[in-house]
Amino acid sequence: MTPSRGILVGVTVVALALGLATLDVASGGTIKGAVVLKGAMPELRKLPVTIDQYVCGKEKNAEDLLASPQGGIRNAVVWLDKAPPGTIAATPPATATMDQKDCLFAPRVVIVPAGGRIDFLNSDRLLHNLHSTPSNNPPFNRTQPKGRTITISFSQPEIIRVTCDLHSWMRGWVVVADHPFYALTDGEGQFTLQGLPAGRYTLRAWQERLGMISKDIVVGDQDPTTITLEMPTR
Repeated sequence: MTPSRGILVGVTVVALALGLATLDVASGGTIKGAVVLKGAMPELRKLPVTIDQYVCGKEKNAEDLLASPQGGIRNAVVWLDKAPPGTIAATPPATATMDQKDCLFAPRVVIVPAGGRIDFLNSDRLLHNLHSTPSNNPPFNRTQPKGRTITISFSQPEIIRVTCDLHSWMRGWVVVADHPFYALTDGEGQFTLQGLPAGRYTLRAWQERLGMISKDIVVGDQDPTTITLEMPTR
């Protein structure tokens, strides 16, 4: 996964494809929004590759902050601080996938419901290592040769960083969701949350380099309800 700044392909953001049941989406309201950068876009950094250059190349673009020419932030996670009453989790929980390809985690950010699993893949013709020390879930440190799938379950909501001890520039993120109303922004910074009863909510947005912000929103008669979330440059 090596998208460059400004060359970002829009993808449909699916907030409810997490293996979770919710209220009737057809009768609920919709929030459509965008997460945008407030301030100048930092200069794109290059990360030196110091090992396995025959697969990884000589350098990598730092992907800890990717934005469109209009400032829309990719790979930000947006969610409701509290889910509407009556929201329940479905069984079985979802299984998501995160690959290691060209010595990068792909996708870089994955959302999985609490109780769900991630299949970690290795498509590279070399050895990788999955390493993470979460706060609320069990730590893991697993060597992974090419072609082996390692499945890891996540039971408690939190945001988890995943690294590879063999390739220091590699970063991936697992966001364990405690309800269905989570979304990952696309290449234009856009997101959608569906199936919401009318009412007042607090939206939270997180991005690995910019941290977390929150903003209140009222979902009412006008549908969809639109919002822009600004994240200050750091």
